[in-house]
Amino acid sequence: MSMADTRPADLIAGRPALVVGGGRMGLAIAQILSAAGIAVTVVEPHAGTRETARERLLQIFRVREQPVEGAELVRVVADLGEAPADTAFVIEAAPENVELKQSIFRRLEQVCPADAIFATNTSVIPVNRIAAEVQNKARVVGTHFWNPPYMVRLVEVVKAEGTSEETMDRTIAVLAAVGQQPVRVNKDIPGFIGNRLQHALKREAIALVQAGVCDAETVDTVVKASFGSRLGIMGPLEQSDLVGLNLTLAIHEVILPDLDNSAAPQKLLVDLVAAGHTGANVGQGFRNWTAEERTELQTRLDRVLGAKKSTKP
Repeated sequence: MSMADTRPADLIAGRPALVVGGGRMGLAIAQILSAAGIAVTVVEPHAGTRETARERLLQIFRVREQPVEGAELVRVVADLGEAPADTAFVIEAAPENVELKQSIFRRLEQVCPADAIFATNTSVIPVNRIAAEVQNKARVVGTHFWNPPYMVRLVEVVKAEGTSEETMDRTIAVLAAVGQQPVRVNKDIPGFIGNRLQHALKREAIALVQAGVCDAETVDTVVKASFGSRLGIMGPLEQSDLVGLNLTLAIHEVILPDLDNSAAPQKLLVDLVAAGHTGANVGQGFRNWTAEERTELQTRLDRVLGAKKSTKP
């Protein structure tokens, strides 16, 4: 039987998965696994979040146009002590707090079998820091999903210092079998690949506004109406090869010395946060927002991403 013919559950011998965290990301990851036939236990300590989990889960099934019966494979519990004794695959999706994640991984070693894979869905924290106190580091791996993971299918699979090749291979195989697009990250660096690229762009964008070159709306317009319109088709290194590396070199010789190289967040960003101007949710960030504008942008994003969603694992 080829890997393409292998059912996701077969890759973990029909054993259950565990997702730690029942928020937006954790529950979406649980949905992806359960839709592929894997039984999932979600651990969520907050009662209010647990109470809404069922309806949120069903909503994802409806958005993906998948049979809602798959939700029956998901159970939501309050404590890691309720994890199945034969758990094969764990994905931690707790908030981005190193101490919290470390405490979760300490507990996972106590409640999960010795062969279970421990994956962390951290966005930027090096996996080695999260796994610092894990005894068997060979089974720890990074799995950075993007939001929402059932529409943005890429997962960065990060090899930490102690991660075994078997753990990498098994994790990539399971993620591919449930319909995601895993890519291999060979070094455990802050932000991995996607967030380093994304925030390098944000650093320069904020610097342009701070320097008075243009306003925030102009930055967004330039990105969306120029190179951003082709990024879904052609990556930056493909584009460099296509136009010729000699042109890329000539441009870099002129522009790189002038690009922002701040080693800390820019004053503009710090001041906005300090003033409580934290973005669309409060009506003001880099731009001013009405409730209607925020809803319209989210609706447009969901529509575009939804057109690309995979409805089958």
